[in-house]
Amino acid sequence: MRHVPDRERRARLARRHAVAPGHRVADTLAAVRAMTVLHATEPASVHLAVHARVDGVRVDDVDHALHVDRSVVKQLAMRRTVFVFPRDLLPAAWGSASARVAGPLAKRLAAEAEAGGVTDDGEAWLAAARAAVLRRLADGSELTAQALREELPELAGRVDIAAGTPYAANVALSPRVLTQLGVEGLVCRGRNASHWRVSRPQWTLMSSWLGEVPPPLPEAEGYAELVRRWLRTFGPGTEADLVWWLGSTKAAVRRALADVGAVEVSLDGGATGWLLPDDLEPEPEVEPWAALLPVLDPTVMGWKERAFYLGDHAPRLFDRNGNAGTTAWWDGRIVGCWVQDAAGRVEVALVEDVPAAGRAALEVERRRLDEWLDGVRVGTVYPSLAMKEATR
Repeated sequence: MRHVPDRERRARLARRHAVAPGHRVADTLAAVRAMTVLHATEPASVHLAVHARVDGVRVDDVDHALHVDRSVVKQLAMRRTVFVFPRDLLPAAWGSASARVAGPLAKRLAAEAEAGGVTDDGEAWLAAARAAVLRRLADGSELTAQALREELPELAGRVDIAAGTPYAANVALSPRVLTQLGVEGLVCRGRNASHWRVSRPQWTLMSSWLGEVPPPLPEAEGYAELVRRWLRTFGPGTEADLVWWLGSTKAAVRRALADVGAVEVSLDGGATGWLLPDDLEPEPEVEPWAALLPVLDPTVMGWKERAFYLGDHAPRLFDRNGNAGTTAWWDGRIVGCWVQDAAGRVEVALVEDVPAAGRAALEVERRRLDEWLDGVRVGTVYPSLAMKEATR
């Protein structure tokens, strides 16, 4: 069994993730493909993740890929999270990870509508609301959740969610219905009706957005394709990494690993990892590099077992729910975070000592990001402890 040490895993990360300056890629689609998918829970993270991997990219370039070329598409999938997918990978998600989310999400929404006094029959209410949205969007319209709510009485109503938690809120039902239709692949988030930092999607039928909608892959084929792409990007990784990333079961992951012919390798610390059978050659060393990555960047969130690049910094760089804040990298490891001051100027805050060469390289990346943002301040609902400390 081949052994893949942590140093080699970090070299693979630098190249495969296009985060080392010498290994950046050409455009938005290439950046998304490099990462399998990009996290899109916060809209700004998409643009910032692409900027980290593409020299000279503009906000308009990312928007063009999302809204004009539509080579990359937002889709709710693994772990009930919104991602940006390469268009060709959507059928794999629809048949597997998205389908796994859709059923429980529908039951939860129906129960919330009943508990909130909107209806006595949540399933019937949801069926009527879904049908009303699909009828209204059948002409190719792109409409916000608010516009649809104002037009369709079936979407009226508000419910309380997450009672007793920091995320408790009284929310309108219309966005939740659209989320349900989105995870089913029937509608999608089209053009954004606000600034690139703000999520205000205009919803439209997936068939209108894509022109032709391929059928979902069968579940096993879908999981196999997702696992194949994940291994190309993140491998070697463990079974636990894949179960977490997919939001799936061990049985589904083991079947997918078998379907793609994955090969066992040993990792530092004694764990067993997996690689694709055509990806077993040792990875050459990479020159030391620096990077500044956004909140929920897929490089940070791609594994469950993160010690080989995170060390013991998780309590300071992740919130209590496991959401990663911004990160600063040196030579394949996370060494801090970045924030913006009141004027929008980017600042790097370290959580460990970094040599002079690392500080100089991080300053280059700080200036690059600072110039790109040009004073535009990007907020987040997932600040890490280190980010909070740096902005006090």
